[in-house]
This record gives sequence, structure tokens and C-alpha cells, in this order.
Amino acid sequence: MGVIIILPIIIALLYKTGPAPKQYSQSSVTQSAHPADESASVELPPLNKRFSSIAELEKKSHSASRELAIQQWQTANGARVYFMQTDALPMLDIRLVFAAGASRDDKLPGLAQITNGLLAEGTTNKNAAQIAAGFEKLGAQFNNGSYRDMATASLRTLTKDSLLTPAIDLFSEVIATPAFPEDAFVRIKNQMMANLQYIKQQPGKQASQAFYQALYAKHPYGIPEHGTQASLKTLTTDDIQRFYQQYYVAKNLVIAMVGAIDQTQAKAIAEQLANKLPEGKAAPKTPRPTPLAETQQKHIEFPSSQTHILMGTLGVSRDAKDYPALYIGNEILGGGGFGSRLMKEIREDRGLVYGVGSAFIPMQAAGPFFINLQTKQSQASEALSLSQEILQKFIAEGPSQQELDQAKQKLVGRYPLSTASNADIVSQLGAIGFYHLPLDHMQQFLEDVQAVTREDVQRAFAQHFQKQPLLTITVGQQAKPDNTEKAQEKQPQHEAPLTQANQ
Repeated sequence: MGVIIILPIIIALLYKTGPAPKQYSQSSVTQSAHPADESASVELPPLNKRFSSIAELEKKSHSASRELAIQQWQTANGARVYFMQTDALPMLDIRLVFAAGASRDDKLPGLAQITNGLLAEGTTNKNAAQIAAGFEKLGAQFNNGSYRDMATASLRTLTKDSLLTPAIDLFSEVIATPAFPEDAFVRIKNQMMANLQYIKQQPGKQASQAFYQALYAKHPYGIPEHGTQASLKTLTTDDIQRFYQQYYVAKNLVIAMVGAIDQTQAKAIAEQLANKLPEGKAAPKTPRPTPLAETQQKHIEFPSSQTHILMGTLGVSRDAKDYPALYIGNEILGGGGFGSRLMKEIREDRGLVYGVGSAFIPMQAAGPFFINLQTKQSQASEALSLSQEILQKFIAEGPSQQELDQAKQKLVGRYPLSTASNADIVSQLGAIGFYHLPLDHMQQFLEDVQAVTREDVQRAFAQHFQKQPLLTITVGQQAKPDNTEKAQEKQPQHEAPLTQANQ
């Protein structure tokens, strides 16, 4: 078992590394009554008024000042556990993280998402209504989600014995004995197929999907996480059972817990959750993707006066040694919102875009780096060219000392413990475990960022991007020859028109 005391600073670094629009995260819809935003998670009905105090307790946790002690151990059948005790509030957050995301779908896109979405649709002893009522009666909340790297299931419960014990029992039953009922399977599959039609009406989502598929091609990250019309039609409950039995196993599991229980209780809970699952095997690490061989531009025709643009290339994995330099550099380039170079030069100074930003999405293998913007069709070529110029200048010269100092100050001020909840912390612990980061990662990352120099930022960006070809996805209407001659002259060559993003 390892124990580490860390400073009272939490860095929000689980899936996103900048203010990227939600459609560009790893996350995806898992279960919903209607198509929803890609980063939505599944929630049960509102808490029973009798237990509404759990929401009030959560608000108080944002201002609680406490020293953090992360403890780590392994269960008898191989699940890795990350635990932090905090007695400030009488509640417990648990997050289970399986290496069971869309990158494991293989030839059946959508399989990971539908498997995760069916977890709370019925067990061998309870139907979906009974599960929902059971959690609500206990004042507990269940959530689940499917991403490219991982699949998660989470529980929040009060720690009073009469509530905690049955909540853990029900949570364990949902995770360990899902029945995957046929009626729920058909319903969620139909919802996912409807969601594909919804995506076709959303230019930003089309750009995101096309970007991932073009950047990663045959790599697992290129698999359409929402599935395709063809794959969803062929999926069966036998496929779901096979996927579940392979990936929802103890050796493929990280258990993160934060709350008002002691280590003895935490160990008992972890053993209960893990022992209900077969031991199984850990999923193999996601292979390294192949970089782009040449610059690419793809256009998706869409009836809109606006053009959505995504430009980028391969970024870094979650454990990259130079990630602190890339992170703070991206804050300066386009991740920091107003005040960032892209926002100032393209929107504020020239008024070419409605919004612009940049982000890294570090994952188990190299995730993407991208710049995204939305602009008028008539200004798309100019805005894209200017974005490229700003990026190339940043790669060549790096930030100014003033920009670096301001970005560091913003980072420290943005993520103090006084604004971090138990839910934030349990997400961080899940990420630390899943990505095999050191226990002191949260503290060490902040210290590493504070030590970054201008030269470090320039060197890191040049190393990763100076010789990497860029991929550009545009979604909107093609420029008309009669009134956008100038824009056409600036348009990159070898453009590949698409009628729709591949579904």
C-alpha cells in the first residue's frame, strides 16, 4: 500500500486540458431518453426530498480546506484501489474505471457505449424501475459513462450505516449482475441510431467525428464511438455479453473512493465490489497511432451560413513528460479563453470568428491537439490562414515572458482546493489509477508547470508540431466562385469533399 500527503491544490486534468467545446472530449452519450450532448452523463431522477441534504453537503465541500492523503492498494483479485479519507462531509463518492471504452469496439462500433448504457437497465434480480427507485430511496446517485479510453460507473451516497450498506449492495449488484434485457437493448440501440441522425444536423459534431476518423484512420481511436447505422443494426445481446465478460473484470478495474469512511471500511467496500466480478485480465495498452503522412483537408458540405473548422494533428499521451510545458503553452495559445493569442488576434483584433480555441486531449495513447473555430463562410479561408500563421509563429518563437507569467498565475488561482469537490477529487484519483500516474501527480504537475520556462514551451511545441502535417476539417457551404474569389485563392489544395461525415 502506498500513502502520499499532497498539497491542498487540485488540478482539473482528467479528460480535457482546455476550454474545448464538449463535442471534442473523449466522452459520449451513454443512455438518454433522447439524443443529447456527447459529453452528457446518465443520471437518475432527482433525489427524494428526504435526502436532498446530500446536494447541500456537496455545495459545502467546495469551500472545505483539508489536507489530502491518497492511499493505494490492490484487492485480492487484482483491482487497483485509490482512496482518500475526508470527514468534512458525511458522504462517499466511488468511481469505477474500466479499460472498456470505444477503442475496444473492434469491428462493432458503438459496442462499448451500449454495454455501459445498459448497466442500470436491469439485473438478474431487479428491473430498471426497481434499481432507480432503490437508489432514490437511499438518497444515492448512480452515474455511468463511456469514453474512448474507458468506461465508468459512479456512486454517491451518504455514509450513515443504514444508507451506506444498502447503497453499496445495490451498486455492486448493478455492476456485477447486469441482465442486458432485450427490450432495453432495443430501446437504447434505437436511441443511438436516432443520435446518429441528430449528429448529422450538428456541424460541430460532424467536424469532430470526421476529425477523429481522418486523424486516426484504422487506429482504435478512429472507431466511431457512437457507432454506425450498419454496426448498430448488427449488434446483438450476445455481443454485449461477450464485451462485458471480457472487459468488466477485476484486473481491468480501478476503484477510486473519496469520503467519510476509514481505510478499514474502504478496503471492505473495495473487496465487495471487486470480488463480485471475475478476475479476468487487464486489457492491453492502446497502441501508438501513426502520424499523418501529409497535410490533409476535408470538407463536409452543410447548409449553413457559418463554417465550422477543426485543424490539428496528433498530440500526446496522458503520461508525456513534456505535458506540463504543452499544457501551459496551450493556455497561452488558445486554451485560456479571452486573452489567449488566438482569441485576441482572430476575434478581438480582426473580428473574423464567433469563437476560437485550442486544446490537447491527452489519452492512453497520443490524443489529438486541435484548434477549433466558427466563422462566416465568406471569412473562413482568411480565418483558417490566420490560425495557421499564429500556430506556426508560436511553434517557432514560443510565448513571451509576460504571457507565461500570467498563464501560471491564472492556473494557480483557478484550481485551489477551495473550489474542488469530492466528485472532482474522485475523478482525479480514477485518472491517476487508469493512466498509471504517480500518487503525487496533482501536486507534482502544478510544481512542474510553475517551473516551465519560455524555452521549455517553445521546445515542446517545436518537437511535437514543427514537422507534423496538419489535418483540417471544414463543415459548411463551399465558397462561391463569383463572390469569394479571394477566399478560393487562399483555400488549401488537394481538398477532399465529403457529403456527410462517415456514420
